[in-house]
Amino acid sequence: MGPADAAALLLDLAESRPPTLGPGRLVCVDGPAGSGKTTLAGAVAALRPGTRVVHMDDLYDGWAGLPHLADQLTGLLRPLAGGEPGCYRRYDWHAGRFAETVDVPPGDLLVLEGVGSGSRTHADLTTALAWVWAPAELRLRRGLERDGVALRGRWRQWMVDEDAYFSRDAVAGRADLLVDGTGLTPPRLR
Repeated sequence: MGPADAAALLLDLAESRPPTLGPGRLVCVDGPAGSGKTTLAGAVAALRPGTRVVHMDDLYDGWAGLPHLADQLTGLLRPLAGGEPGCYRRYDWHAGRFAETVDVPPGDLLVLEGVGSGSRTHADLTTALAWVWAPAELRLRRGLERDGVALRGRWRQWMVDEDAYFSRDAVAGRADLLVDGTGLTPPRLR
């Protein structure tokens, strides 16, 4: 089974539940960096045309931004829950600062993808939560291949920060769908 199979399970689960984001549904794809979350989110969007995917990388305040994510999520999700457009400030990684404000109109399905997407701060709005995991050494290798070996120290600190978040918010334990980012075991609904 591949990402398309996991995406179909996640989408079926979300569609079997009542809307939680105003008239729409919120699917969160969380798990450690480099585990395969972006691939799963893309597969969900491919199955459902018109799906909006918001990448958490655009919401962090740089490498140290994970602990400060709640305000960005609140500004995005709470208005959407009321049927109004939400918004967030996009972080420009090259400039090292926030850039433009991105407006997100209400829709049928919003997918939040990335570390922090399954935060308890908006658990009441989450229709379905997926947890994607992979071994630490594989995730680090994937990250360094994407971002460059010069960022090894940043990646290691990020892994510490995300572990603290996962422990505090019990994301894996609250997940509706468990997905092995290596593809070696099939996705499992809880």
